[in-house]
Amino acid sequence: MMLETRHSISEILSRQRLFRGLDVDELARMAKGSREYRIGKNETLFQKGDIPTGMHLVIAGQIKLYLPAANGAEMIVHMAGAGEAFGEEALLQHKPCPLAAQANRDTLLVVIEKRVLIEAMHANCEFSNTMMTHMCERVCALVESMETCVQLSSAQRVVHYLTQHAPSEADSYHLELESNKQTIASQLNLAPETFSRVLNRLSKDGYIHVNGRNITLRNLNSLRNYAG
Repeated sequence: MMLETRHSISEILSRQRLFRGLDVDELARMAKGSREYRIGKNETLFQKGDIPTGMHLVIAGQIKLYLPAANGAEMIVHMAGAGEAFGEEALLQHKPCPLAAQANRDTLLVVIEKRVLIEAMHANCEFSNTMMTHMCERVCALVESMETCVQLSSAQRVVHYLTQHAPSEADSYHLELESNKQTIASQLNLAPETFSRVLNRLSKDGYIHVNGRNITLRNLNSLRNYAG
């Protein structure tokens, strides 16, 4: 079932963190150069090497950004959820898309044209700074992900993934996996069988309780120590 919205693009943009520094007139100008885009589950949004036409903002759903390989394998770089923007790095550098993008579920996006995005950045320093901060955050997250895959064991990677959003003061935490186990395993540079085996071991040892995509993390301090 495809997603619907009753809001104007200006209103949608005004609710997103990236665009809160824009006034009503600036939002209206940006909306004129934007369009809603609905994409079904498993549908490709763009391929690696395509020429970008705009920055994508996820309103609802989830987009998988990944590096394809000739043998059909893929390395998932990021799963973009509601409120996240992507594609601006290639757009602003006038380069082809470095990643491929595919809907992980039915997804509603707003695509902002290159021209209006650049005009808004030139006209509004606060918005330009916000965009730069957003891209820096993405780079830092990518480096952290690479560090996790290189330095941590398979079990430590899984534990880090499970605990990264848990409140620091909590003793336990309930987590619902947003993606299937194969997708998460790819994000962690693991085989799906390895990911499942680690979950089974953590469950057997009493660290977690697994019920489908619902996972209860028990004794978060012990889990975090497990992750190193």
